[in-house]
Order: sequence, then C-alpha cells, then structure tokens
Amino acid sequence: MYVVFFLVSFLASVAGAICGIGGGVIMKPLLDATGVLSVSAISFLSGCTVLSMAVISVGSSMRNKTVCVKFAVTLPLAAGSAIGGIAGKAVFQSIKSRAAENTVGLIQAAVLLLITLITFIYTLQKDKVHTLALENIPVCLGVGILLGFFSSFLGIGGGPINLMVLSCFFSMGTKEAAVNSLFIILVSQVFSLIQTVLTGNVPEIEGMFLILMTAGGILGGKAGSAINRKIREEQVNRLFEGLMAVIMLICVYNMLLFSS
Repeated sequence: MYVVFFLVSFLASVAGAICGIGGGVIMKPLLDATGVLSVSAISFLSGCTVLSMAVISVGSSMRNKTVCVKFAVTLPLAAGSAIGGIAGKAVFQSIKSRAAENTVGLIQAAVLLLITLITFIYTLQKDKVHTLALENIPVCLGVGILLGFFSSFLGIGGGPINLMVLSCFFSMGTKEAAVNSLFIILVSQVFSLIQTVLTGNVPEIEGMFLILMTAGGILGGKAGSAINRKIREEQVNRLFEGLMAVIMLICVYNMLLFSS
C-alpha cells in the first residue's frame, strides 16, 4: 500500500498543480475507496500533501513569472479561506464525534459529488456565462470563507470550486485561476495544519505514509508546474473536465461503499 499511496499522491499532485485544484480532491476520494486508513487520517494526509505541492507550485510560478498571483483579490480570498477552514474543521470534528466513521465518509462523498457536479456544469457552459470582476475586500473575504469551509470540511485542501469561483466572480483565465487557486490553498492549508496540531486532533497514522505522500506532493508539484508552462490553456481545460468526471464517479462509488 505504500506504493499505492505514493503514486496516488504524486499523480494527483501533478494534475492538481496543472489545473490548480490542489490534488486533494483526487487523493481524498481515491484513498477513501481503499479502506486502508480512517476518513480522518486520509483527510490529514491529503492536507499535508496538498500543502507541500502548493508550496512548490506557487514558488515555481512566482520564480518563473509565468503567471502572477493577483494579490489585490487573492490575499483577502486566502484570508477568508483560512477563517473558513477553521470553521470547516470544527464542523468536521463535531460530526466525527457524533457519528460513525462511515457516516462521516458518506457525508463528505455526497457533498463533494454535489460541488463537483455544479462545477462541471459551469465549466461546460462557462463561455455562455457573463463573468464578474469583483474587487470589494469584504466580498472577497466572504467568498474566501465559503471556499475554506468546504475545502477543510471535505479534507480536499481546495478543489474544482476554487476555479469556478475565480472564473465566474473574478474573470480569471484558466491558467491565472490555477495559480491563484493554489495560493489560496497554500494559505488555508497552513492555518488548517496549525489548527489541527494545536487542538490535538492529529490522527494516528504511520509515519511512512506521511513521508511518502509529502514526497509525492513535492515531486508532483514540480512536474505539474513544468507541464503547466508548456501546454495550452485549452488543454488545461480538457484535463480539468476529465478529472471532474472521474472524481464524480469515485464519489458515487464511495457513497455506495460507506452506505453498505
């Protein structure tokens, strides 16, 4: 299973770095489906992996100056995401303390399926949608809180919803949205990790899983950033759509698995 966890973290991080979805949205449902570790353990490992990938990817983009982070918008979004992440983690812990592990997994899979489906429909129709270019700081904070809440509650560290929001409400192109999404994920994951450690909610996991998945995140971040610079925006769009279709199928499988 060490090899499986490393490969999943690496490949998910490659795709996450290319598309800006973090990779957790792929890792979390895939590793949940293995049934090897608890839902909370996989959420923690996924978050750590996404953090390592985001550090590498954002650093690479800023160093190469391929696509810049739009700080005027993304900083308040990231701040809101950090706040929302704290709330999402608290709700997750509350549900976890009251419900069985399978129930928690079922809820996460169902919510992720719904969010991914909405994003998938938007992506297919986005050329027909009139986008906005919001810059109001309180509004950005509010939007960031919602992004952070769902990302933290689902244990995915980001996800397709980031790209939909950045495209629809902030008129960002695919590659620009990818980099800015990863910056938001980076900030929210730092605060999420700090919160988990300070509240003593770090799940019991074997250290080798953490080492291998973090290494997969770093290597995947490097590879994904390099690929992102070389491919066209249209190719990123097609990859993103394909990934969402796969994620929805995995979510349906997990819902059946956790409900049995």
